[in-house]
Order: sequence, then C-alpha cells, then structure tokens
Amino acid sequence: MCGVCGVYSPAERPDGGLVTRMMGALSHRGPDGSGLFRDERVALGHTRLAIIDTAHGVQPMCNEDGRVWVTFNGEIFNYVELAAQLRDRGHTFRTHSDTEVIVHAWEEWGPGCFERFNGQWALAIWDRRTDRLVLSRDRFGVRPLYYTRAGRRLLFASEVKALYVDPAVSRALDPVGLDQVLTFWSVVAPRTVFAGVSQVPPGSYVVVEQGTETLHSYWEPTFPAAGAEPQQDLATNVEELREQVVEATRLRFLRSDVPVGAYLSGGIDSAVTASAIAAYTDAELHTFSLRFADDEFDEGGFQGLMAKRLGTVHRDIVVTERDIADVFPDVVWHAENPLLRTAPAPMFLLSRLVRDSGFKVVVTGEGSDEVLAGYDIFREAKVRAFWARDPESPSRARAVELLYPWMRRSPNQAPAFAKSFFGRNLDPGDPALSHRPRWDSTATLKSMLTPGARAEVSSADDLVAGMPAASASWDPLARAQWLEMTTLLPGYILASQGDRMLMGNSVEGRFPFLDRNVAALASRFPARQKILGLDEKHLLKRAFEDLLPREIVDRPKQPYRAPDAASFFAGGSPDWLDDVTSPGAVVDAGVFSPVIVDRLLDKCRRNGGRGISNTDNMRLVAILSVQLLHRQLVAGGRTALAEPPAPVAVFDSLDPTTPDVPSIDHYEVRT
Repeated sequence: MCGVCGVYSPAERPDGGLVTRMMGALSHRGPDGSGLFRDERVALGHTRLAIIDTAHGVQPMCNEDGRVWVTFNGEIFNYVELAAQLRDRGHTFRTHSDTEVIVHAWEEWGPGCFERFNGQWALAIWDRRTDRLVLSRDRFGVRPLYYTRAGRRLLFASEVKALYVDPAVSRALDPVGLDQVLTFWSVVAPRTVFAGVSQVPPGSYVVVEQGTETLHSYWEPTFPAAGAEPQQDLATNVEELREQVVEATRLRFLRSDVPVGAYLSGGIDSAVTASAIAAYTDAELHTFSLRFADDEFDEGGFQGLMAKRLGTVHRDIVVTERDIADVFPDVVWHAENPLLRTAPAPMFLLSRLVRDSGFKVVVTGEGSDEVLAGYDIFREAKVRAFWARDPESPSRARAVELLYPWMRRSPNQAPAFAKSFFGRNLDPGDPALSHRPRWDSTATLKSMLTPGARAEVSSADDLVAGMPAASASWDPLARAQWLEMTTLLPGYILASQGDRMLMGNSVEGRFPFLDRNVAALASRFPARQKILGLDEKHLLKRAFEDLLPREIVDRPKQPYRAPDAASFFAGGSPDWLDDVTSPGAVVDAGVFSPVIVDRLLDKCRRNGGRGISNTDNMRLVAILSVQLLHRQLVAGGRTALAEPPAPVAVFDSLDPTTPDVPSIDHYEVRT
C-alpha cells in the first residue's frame, strides 16, 4: 500500500520539485521509501509501504524498454497467475512484484487488463508510445485517486492534500459535494467536496491525452433480472459461497512478504474471515479489536469469545470519549471529507495499535453487508415494500414492528414512529424506495447551511436518474444494494472509515468480501436467499455456522457506533473546539449559519453532549468536521510534510547521465 502522485504537463517540462513536495504530503501512506520518474511531459511520484517483494519493488517502475511506466497504490492479488500468463506470452520480469505485472499487463491487454485484475488499486500508467496518461481505480473504490487542473497541467494524487501542495490549485469547498454528503453521508464519484477536484470513480479509468481527459467504465455492480437468477438450491449456493470466501481470505492473508493480522469486531463478518484464516492456513494468527470504555458501544465479550475459540494472539484498545475528541482533528485531516459520525476516530486508534504491534497489513470484514445484504436498511426496505402494496392496511403497517424488539415492547410509541419514519414515500415504483428514509432524515441537516452553501440541485434525484437502465428489471433488494455500493460503501465505509484511517498509520486493509469472484457470485444469488424472511446474510451464516459460536451466528446485527456529541462535551471540551467553532471561524468557512451553530453548541454544553437526538449528534459532528476541513485544507491551516521519506530512487529521462531503462539496482531499496 502506498501513495501515488504526479503531473501531466503537455506544454512544458513538469516540475520534479513539485512532485517531490507532493510525495511529502503522502509520506504517511508510504514511509518505507519513495521514487520519482520524469520526462518531457509527465512526472510520476511514489511513496512506498513495502509489502510484496520488499527488496525489488521500488516505484515508479517501467517495462523492458522504458516506454511504459506505472506508479501504483494497492495490491493485485492474482499477480502470480497473471505473471505466468504474461511469461507464456514472451514478457520478461526483473522483479517478483505485482507492480511489474501491471506494466506488462498494460502492454499485452491495454485497458482490458483492469478487468483481469483481482485486487484493490489506484494507479497511473504513462504510456510513452502513445503519449497517454491513464488513471485507474479498482471496482469498489477501495483505494482513492483524485485529479485536478491547474492551467494546462493535470495533477493527480492519492489524497487531496497532495494536490494542494501546488499553489496554482485553487482551494474551496464545493456546494454540490456538501449537498451529497448531507444526503447520502458521502459524495458520489466523480464529485468531491472540493471545488475543481474530481475523483476517478470506482470501476473506471481516465485517459489523459493532448490536454484533455475522458472517463471510461470497465465495471459496475450488476444483477440478473428478478426471477432470472441461476436456479441453484440453497445448499449449493452455501457451499459455493464458503469456497469462494475461504479462497479470497487465504489469498489476502498469504500473498504478502510481511506479517498479516486480522480485525475482530465482534460481528459475524470479521469472525468469518478470521475463522477462515485459522482453519485453512497453518500460520499463527494475530487479531486486533476495538473496545469502548462505555458499555453501550463495547463488543468486547463477543471479541474475546471469538479470539479464545480461534486461539489467536489477541490485542485490543479501549477507547474513551476524550480519546475521540483528542484525535478528531487528525481524523478529519486524513479523511478529507465531512463526517456525520465520530466512528472513524476509534478506527484510526485501532490501526495505530496494529502499527505499534509491528504489523503493516490486516484482513477485515468490510463489504460483506453490501454484497450479501447485511444492513438493516435492506430488511427495512423489504418490510416497506410489503407495506407499500397496501399503504392503508393497519396490519401491514404493524409489520415494521418485526424489525426491532423495542417496537414490540412499546405498543404506544411504535405505530407513530413507524408511520413518521418508515411510512413516508411508500411508492412501490420508486427505484430508491429502500433509501428514502435515510436520505430524508440526513437531508434535514441542510437547514444549517448558509444560502451561499446551498446547492441548487437534488442529489437524490440525480443519483436515481443515473441508475443503470437494466435496474428496472432487478429485484428491489438488488437496486438497494446498487445504491449502497455507489454511495456509502466507497464514499464512507472504504474511505473515511477505511483506507484513510488505516493509511493514516501506514497500515493496509484487505477485504475478502470485495474479492472479484466473491462479489460476482453473491450478485447472482436470489434475494430470498440473501435475506430469508428477515434473517439478513442468511447464506453467510449457513456457510460458516460450523466454524463460529452460536452466540455469533445468532447475534442480531449491531451497527458499529461510537460516542458522538458526548465525546466533545461530557468531560470538558478539547482546546481546538472553541477555536474552529468561533463566530469568526464559522463566518470564514461560509458553510453553516453562525446562529444555528451557537444554539447547538449551547445545547450540547448544557447536557454534556448526552441525551440529545440522533439528528443533533449528526449536526454537531458535521459542523466540527467541516470547520476542521476548512481550517486545515481550504484555508491551509495545517501543512503537510515538506520532504518525502528517504530513500529516494530517481529516474529522470531529462538527465543525460541516466540510462534509458533502469537496471535492477534502481529497484532495490537503498538507504
């Protein structure tokens, strides 16, 4: 896992010093080394977290004749198999890295190589044969990749802070991007929250040539038409799912030249991946868990149960409310996105524990809820669709009470809540029926915005209009999964809560449930098998029930949560809070109404941040994160590192003393 950056400059030689400074802004993503390539039109930068072929994997890397170069962040897990195919086709290799496989795969298959990769990546290929720069990102958007224009130059980087190293890149928040966050919890690629900055969408690549860029898609989530799914029985699908998940987990655990650990959250997803490692490899397993001092959020009992059953070397970290407040500015700095929850902060502290324990890589359970239908939103949608077929039926309205035990225990309150939250927008023909309650609830946060920060758009309508034409024939669950895979998964789960919190401490996350083969198989399963009745992830539970304790298999889904407002007020406020929320700071950012901010802060201070509504919790975290984001990145109040990590491997075709093709020595880490 690494950081990538670069400049495409068709009119003048690119500035190698600028790219070196961009690399400095990404040093946390790659503390083990760095490299720079430059020719007449392109400069490529790379900061390295050495995981595969640690001795000979320094980047940027080229082919045999120096005409194809790549800077790459990620892992291609099937690189061994692809290398064998490429050798059979006459390609020769100087390293044992997956990076060199990318170079030869591009030579052999061009853009078709992206469909062959099974992995997680953000990369830039400079093809000197055609004068084309290609930026590509993996199917689900595990790894980030941003780009922007500064005059005729195009800059790209793993993180926005590296783009902002160039003073010619303008800095401002984007109202449309903010509108998306305050609807979906995340931006929808290619949009970002920064004006003039785009991101390569998941499953896509951008071709830059002759000063223009064109966007191409090589993959997007797709599902068979409802009723046209492969007609395999439940037992057969359970068996196939187990086989694919085990293989994906083994691949991610074993294909590494450094030790790999695993997260244990207390839920079924990480329990499955950890169990697959323990049962199907001979390696000693080290596991890591996140605990909370507040019992309301703590899952330590389930984590300990699983660790004991597997016999792992187990470590955990106990997070307090004040820990969250203290680290929150760092969290926003790394997330580079507005947040509506503090949940990324404990994940940042957990990855620090991993790194301090001597590990660079962890296997985690992210992606299972999206591909195998584990979220409550999917169960809720099933009940709402049932209700929508007869909205006036009292018995159908009470079906909502099947979702949550508290509703059955509160017969006087449940009907009113069900009607107000689940009973709105019950249009059975709405492709986004599943997500309307969440979007409507989140959109109430927009009342805090100043007139200048309000976007003249409807984010939800734009997203729905952009759904694939084939989605009209999908099962409603498939449409709900597509929406989740397009919004929350890449924009929040894998970004703000995933890659950014891991890489902030130089740790790589690997996600077996987002394996190409696992996801393709899961997309073909019938909806009735994914959610059997109202039992979410039924196939996964059946597939691994022999490896897991019943307490884990039968446990109701518990969303990962952390203390929100109480983190900033219950034990006294951190020093930075008053600074970023002062009337002057709020006016400078121009996003929120100062009057509304003051009222909310007063309310939180009176109650110590406790007992406030879910909406007020989200309001507070949104305000704090946006204000920090503006202070740190837009106003430039926080400066990235000025120099890249040593050593620096430089290949400069403009230097007559540099050979046309680097020798093997260029690929060795030299101190």
